[in-house]
Amino acid sequence: MKILISNDDGFRAQGIRRLREALATLAEVTVVAPDRNKSGASNSLTLDVPLRVFESEPGVYFVPGTPTDCVHLAISGLFDFEHDMVVSGVNDGPNLGDDVLYSGTVAAALEGRFLGLPTIAVSLCTGGGVGGHFETGAEVARLLVAQLLKKPLESALILNVNVPDVPLAQLRGFRASRLGYRHRSAPVMRAQDPRGRPVYWVGPAGPEQDAGPGTDFDTVARGYVSVTPLQVDLTRHGALPAVSGWLEGVDD
Repeated sequence: MKILISNDDGFRAQGIRRLREALATLAEVTVVAPDRNKSGASNSLTLDVPLRVFESEPGVYFVPGTPTDCVHLAISGLFDFEHDMVVSGVNDGPNLGDDVLYSGTVAAALEGRFLGLPTIAVSLCTGGGVGGHFETGAEVARLLVAQLLKKPLESALILNVNVPDVPLAQLRGFRASRLGYRHRSAPVMRAQDPRGRPVYWVGPAGPEQDAGPGTDFDTVARGYVSVTPLQVDLTRHGALPAVSGWLEGVDD
């Protein structure tokens, strides 16, 4: 069993180190991760320049690129062996609701799924302070990988996992949850560079809007690990008849 590990926080991040240690008890693990923090990179691929790969220690590689670059390279020809699964994380911060659209952590898992492997994205719901119970997130990942090995799920699913930032003993259990969603993000923040020219910082994510029972927001708030099954197909199938009717007469 060979597991590919990646993230969007960079190969030096505490979360990926903890994850590697935990999953090494189950399988042979290889890390291919960005050289630095790439949070918010989503599913972007680097297409305008060639990519270089560096090895920091045996089994740990870093790439000056995006999380998607890392997984794509690792699965599509970097190695002379095949991986059996992709696990991304442990991310420093939640990936709840709309966050999955921007998350490099989730994107790494999506790329693994695009390329045919079962995948899990794991995020620790830290609040931006110092520290964090990354050992809890890593152990949750280990438990879920062990469960997948015993009872495989439908291959099309990507598991998006959010873990409360508490000691392992304080977790209340696991719950399957749907994605909630947030209010719109805060406005961009305008500043000036040292020469007085305007620069802009993207504002922080908005607060929860749909965070009721059954959502990933609510599950984590109640102290449970949230496991949300995602899919690649974004088609809103129920709307196809309405759109088909709407298109009638477009050329008239």
